[in-house]
Amino acid sequence: MTVSPVVPTTRYTPPPRGWYKRNEIAITPWLFLAPGVLFFLVYVIAPIYQSFGLSFYNWNGLGDVRTNGEYVGLQNYNKLFGLNGERADRNFQISLWNNLKWLVLYLLAIPAGLFIALFLNQTVRGIRIYKSLFFFPFVISQVVVGLVFSWFYLPNNGLFTIMTGWVGIEIRGGVLGNPTWATYGIIAAGLWPQTAYCMILYLTGLNAVDPEQVEAARLDGAKGPKMLWYVIIPQLKPATFIAFVVTIIGALRSFDLVSIMTGGGPFGSTRVLSYYVFEKSLSERGLQYGYAAAVAVILFLIMLVFISYFLWSMYQDEKGAR
Repeated sequence: MTVSPVVPTTRYTPPPRGWYKRNEIAITPWLFLAPGVLFFLVYVIAPIYQSFGLSFYNWNGLGDVRTNGEYVGLQNYNKLFGLNGERADRNFQISLWNNLKWLVLYLLAIPAGLFIALFLNQTVRGIRIYKSLFFFPFVISQVVVGLVFSWFYLPNNGLFTIMTGWVGIEIRGGVLGNPTWATYGIIAAGLWPQTAYCMILYLTGLNAVDPEQVEAARLDGAKGPKMLWYVIIPQLKPATFIAFVVTIIGALRSFDLVSIMTGGGPFGSTRVLSYYVFEKSLSERGLQYGYAAAVAVILFLIMLVFISYFLWSMYQDEKGAR
């Protein structure tokens, strides 16, 4: 009997991999994000940076700002707020106050959208038709919304004027022709599509509500408002967060409805900051790009404060849930 010699086995060592292969899992997501990040930097971050720089100049938009513009430092901001002996800009104050009205009243779209979503979140006959009707305002353009409500508010034969006449209420000049009521009339027009958008967000969130938690709450005797407050709404926090952010941004950039319905009038009473930026830069009374950039910076900072607060609150909630 012959014994075959034992051949020593050598351990296989794979060839060395390159840097990309070693970090492929970490790098691949960033490669997919790179185009979006690039567009965001070029079309969002860069204009914000340019607006900050332009706000320190007095420039009419002709030629290069550094050669044809005049560096004035904080003079544009002093004019806005009436600092260092400058006279405060009354139009800016009206625009800022109107934006605060938009912020407060526009938030009514969130609870309104929630309650409509709760109403539509049923399995009854014909519910898809009702959903389509409530969804319709979000589909149409803001320009169309502005035109529809302009006809609705006509001072002589508008439907709103006729309806208020039935109860003996008369608004001199109509809603859009009255400096006291014009801003509220535009906000009401904006609430129509914004409520539809919030409704869509909450309908999506209601589909993700845990039915086991709802059933357990029912066994514990929770129903009606208690069920809504302690069981349903806490599970709708992501939808509520998005609704808040989108609604606040919509309230602060409310340009299109103001432009279509009143053009900033009557007597400048419906101006908002975004429309005032347009007036100071692109309108026939404008060509004050540095001053308009200062207004845009103030608008951006207000928006940044609100969004940062909601992002921080969302982060704290997720951190506490871990």
